[in-house]
Amino acid sequence: MVKVLPEHARSHNRSLVLQTLYRSGERSRADIARETGLTRVTISDLVAELLAEGLVIELGQRESARPGKPARPGKPAVLLDINRTAYQIVGLDLSEHATFRGAVMDLDGTILERADVPLESATGDDAIAKVVQLVDRLLTLTTAPILGIGVGSPGVVDLTGTVLTAPNLGWVDEALQQRLQAHTGHPVVVANDANVAVLAEHGYGDAAGDMMLVTVGHGVGAGLLVAGALVYGSRFAAGEIGQVMVGTDLGLEATYNRDQVLEHWLSVPQLQQRIREAEAAGSDAAPILREAGQRLGIALAPVVGALNLSEIVLSGPAELLDGALAEATIQTLRSRTMAEFHGDLTLRMTTQGQDIVLRGAAVLVLSGQLGVS
Repeated sequence: MVKVLPEHARSHNRSLVLQTLYRSGERSRADIARETGLTRVTISDLVAELLAEGLVIELGQRESARPGKPARPGKPAVLLDINRTAYQIVGLDLSEHATFRGAVMDLDGTILERADVPLESATGDDAIAKVVQLVDRLLTLTTAPILGIGVGSPGVVDLTGTVLTAPNLGWVDEALQQRLQAHTGHPVVVANDANVAVLAEHGYGDAAGDMMLVTVGHGVGAGLLVAGALVYGSRFAAGEIGQVMVGTDLGLEATYNRDQVLEHWLSVPQLQQRIREAEAAGSDAAPILREAGQRLGIALAPVVGALNLSEIVLSGPAELLDGALAEATIQTLRSRTMAEFHGDLTLRMTTQGQDIVLRGAAVLVLSGQLGVS
């Protein structure tokens, strides 16, 4: 609990103005005052500041009355918008099993340039070196001032951007955000890749406010929204479903065994390996995908039951996830939860495609630097 100072209120009001313009666009000062509930004097003062900074631009006078509104006497209102080309955002996706991917984006999350670095099974400091290499390459591709750098990393990531653990990359207590900020001199935000992805699906894909997004790549993770708010967990490990033991293959008395966790059936490398082995033996790959979907449904059913989620979204290679795997997942979920309360649960692929973590990285930066989401 701290005393609220005038500068706190001003920062909040500034974010309200930017959020209104970012989501709605082409608003007059009077429009913004009505939609935010702030006074016209406050709006005029804030807009003048944002115009001077180049974050907001004037588009010219409104040509006619808004639909359904009578024309008003006097000088037409001047329309404003976010200056969507004023800054660029650098985003990194470290979630894929073979490649670190990155992009330069505008403030709308539109990808302007791309770059990638092959992971080549690198771990520890070697993997960090590849992240730095990718950042440096992306910075050379920018053509406007940089608002910030957003990074989606696998593993458990705390609110300081420290990767507490990322087993597949060999990272433990890796202060990735601090290292990149010191290296580049730009604001950096690092978060769990699944949390980043769920922000993109909610912000750009109009997803439900009570949903789970499951990311399948080098490992398996999930981002969770409840009432529109991101759930981190007491130790920042909410959504780490990939490390949950599923099934009873070793018996009910078996202790934790990484060979029996969800990632063992569902991660991309494991799925691809099993499919290659099946094809080499002349067998159908569908049973492998169905079993992976069943294991995922077993892991998700208690979460769906406890939180009464309305939507599950899958993010990863569509050729693996969309079809037999997704069908087995939803069938398992519906058979293991009460139909009366969970029968209308939907499961679908993401609307954001392979760029979901990159676009979520843009959301991270916009939220951190401008208070816009």
